Amino acid sequence: MLRAVYEAADLEPGVISNWREDRGLLQISVARHATPQQFTRSLNRTLADVLGGAHWYQVWRGEVISVASPACPLRVHFQISEFNPAPLVEIRERKGLVSVHVSPIATADEFAHALNPALEELLAGGQWFQLWQGEILTATSPEAALV
Repeated sequence: MLRAVYEAADLEPGVISNWREDRGLLQISVARHATPQQFTRSLNRTLADVLGGAHWYQVWRGEVISVASPACPLRVHFQISEFNPAPLVEIRERKGLVSVHVSPIATADEFAHALNPALEELLAGGQWFQLWQGEILTATSPEAALV
């Protein structure tokens, strides 16, 4: 099973987001005290680091997309929603890009709580895989790491 899990956490001073990866798991921590403007900015850098490790891939209409794809490099972009009122999170996916729109008033806890089920659904769509130590892991792979 392939999972991406976000959590609000008490991080070290000055740290807004960080991550760890394991077999079948990407875990992202967001500073509980951070504002949406702070954590979206930080998450953009964090996800660039994650994707830079080249372990995560998108399959778009049969084409494998990575951070190194020349025509359309894989990226994740967090931004503050322009809607008022706005849903806590809204995910939009297209070739090479996942956009996550965040409510300007969401707390880190609300953000993580709303984002996790949406990510579970996104990964269950079968367009993503992780290459972990030579093994390809998808949403249907057995025995993946658990939080």
